[in-house]
Order: sequence, then structure tokens, then C-alpha cells
Amino acid sequence: MHCPFCGHTETKVIDSRLAGEGRQIRRRRECLACSERFTTFETAELLLPMVVKGDRSREAFDEHKLRGGMQKALEKRPVSREAIDGAVARICHKLRSLGEREIASRDVGEMVMEELRHMDEVGYVRFASVYRSFQDIEAFRTEIDQLRHHRRRPKANRDQLPLLPGGGEDEGKK
Repeated sequence: MHCPFCGHTETKVIDSRLAGEGRQIRRRRECLACSERFTTFETAELLLPMVVKGDRSREAFDEHKLRGGMQKALEKRPVSREAIDGAVARICHKLRSLGEREIASRDVGEMVMEELRHMDEVGYVRFASVYRSFQDIEAFRTEIDQLRHHRRRPKANRDQLPLLPGGGEDEGKK
């Protein structure tokens, strides 16, 4: 590590501690030539796959674009920023753990829809309507019927607000 003050190539680490929720290491360093101190942050370089779009073009995965799409679907919904950040982190972790160099954009979209389904039904339907290009009310009805079917499974999240009247805790006990 070069000293940012004098450019000397030798520095010593004075202190190291975790930062960024354990995703980074913060190091306090001292230059052996000028004795100035400075801080560096070390993170693991984890590459995400390239996204292959429907027209077969490729673009780098963009975590900010993913978060933005989820936030738009969840706009004015009772979902915390922490919940969205957690969902984004889970999707990024899945993408990294696949070990693939490329992934189809529709697969990323399906991962987003799976996260939204557990977080908020309205946000899920909003995202699905754009993602799947709903053309008429029948497409909405079909998606809502599938959502009802998933809700009847014991794994469904009972903490979220129901999309339709009569949905919620009582339905799971029938």
C-alpha cells in the first residue's frame, strides 16, 4: 500500500477491525517514511454474472437497478428499507452462489418475484404486471389466483397485509 501523503511503498497496519456489517475490514495504517496515518478498507471482490436480456444483449448486473425496481413495486407499501435491502442481498447471494458467468434476465426477474411474494402481495402483483407485460384484466386475475394458491401453503408469510378481502390468518386455518 502506497502512502497517500508521500508515496512511500512501506506502511504498517496499526489496527484492524470489521466494518460494513462484517463485509469489510477497516485498517488503520502508518507510513514508515513520513509517519502519517490513514485508513483503508478491504473488501472481497465477488463477481456477479452478466445478465442476458431478451434480445440476447448482455449487460453487467446492476444492484442499484434491482433495488430501484423493487422499490418502485413497493412504493407506498408498508415495507421497510431494511426488508428491501435484505431481499436484494439474498438475490445477490443466490447469483454469486450459482457460479455462472451469465444469467438470463428472466431468471433474475423470477428471483425478484419470489422475494416480493413473501414481502408484500401488492408489490408482487405490481412487479409481475410489468415484468410479465399483462395485457388485460384476465392476466391480473390469473396472477392473483396463483397468489391465493401459494398463500394456502403453510410457508406463506402471514405478517404481510392481504391483497384481497378475506385473505390473511383465517384463510390458513380453513
